[in-house]
Amino acid sequence: MTLPKTMTAIDPDAPGGPEVLVPVERPVPSPAAGEVLLRVHAAGVNRPDVLQRMGAYPPPPGAPSILGLEVAGEIVALGEGVDNVIIGQPMCALLSGGGYAEYAVAPAGQCLPVAHALSMVEAAAIPETLFTVWTNLFERAYATEGDTVLVHGGTSGIGTMAIALAGIFGLTIIVTCGSEEKCEAARALGADHAINYRAQDFVEEVRFITGGRGVAAVLDMVGGDYVPRNLKCLAEDGRHVSIAVQGGAMATIPIFDIMRRRLTLTGSTLRPRDAQFKAMVADELAATVWPQVEEGRLKPVIDQTFPLAQAAEAHRRMEAGAHVGKIVLTMDDRLRM
Repeated sequence: MTLPKTMTAIDPDAPGGPEVLVPVERPVPSPAAGEVLLRVHAAGVNRPDVLQRMGAYPPPPGAPSILGLEVAGEIVALGEGVDNVIIGQPMCALLSGGGYAEYAVAPAGQCLPVAHALSMVEAAAIPETLFTVWTNLFERAYATEGDTVLVHGGTSGIGTMAIALAGIFGLTIIVTCGSEEKCEAARALGADHAINYRAQDFVEEVRFITGGRGVAAVLDMVGGDYVPRNLKCLAEDGRHVSIAVQGGAMATIPIFDIMRRRLTLTGSTLRPRDAQFKAMVADELAATVWPQVEEGRLKPVIDQTFPLAQAAEAHRRMEAGAHVGKIVLTMDDRLRM
């Protein structure tokens, strides 16, 4: 296949508002050893993209400055040592950057095949949230069948993925949302309970829902003063996992209460982890979750799609907070949903 030398991409020269997301021409990247080159059909939009655009979340060393942490497309070139995939194979991939473009490179170990049950738009909306929820809720928080868990941001990409996985793996899931409409949407997607945090005290609601026992785990993306409130929601031996700090990076916590109830506080960030770790997670997902994807039992919730040239509008929608599920950029108007 003859590849072009340049491509259209979203690669802001300086941080700023959504208006800095304008299409530019960039060289088509070449896959290094262990990497593949994908012709991108669709790219997921995630909260870290917004933070990077604002200058608050720089890409890790060696990552492209082009935004975008997940894509779906077809493999068009292979780096040295890649022999378990074929040219033309449709794949979705987790990236450290570079997804808002017509072509993107990805470590071969971070790719998963696009199942027949998925469209390219749906496939592009899976990797970032699936890797994040799996590694944090199921691995760091050790959530297992029969557990009750609390997940904030129930209609976000993370929240909707957590709801889907909870249904498949036998968890009871409580989510928080910012309106009654979003609570209704979360329940319609399979949440067992949805709490409007603007109208209700989620600590009291969790206590009521669980009969005073509390939850086995909390997946938190708020931070700040939510952390001590989250701890009040935990049962004895409960696990609290932080994955973002949208409400503040500092918290005051009751240490003696943590000791007395044997609570565990942990957290993680996915993007800076090395390719070996992400490949290990991809292998776990291929074995445990991907059969559910192939059977059509696990699909991402798609809020809205935008063509690549309208990336600014996609970011405005995310920042407005009205979305339910994932926002996706497409390279072809025929893929819009």
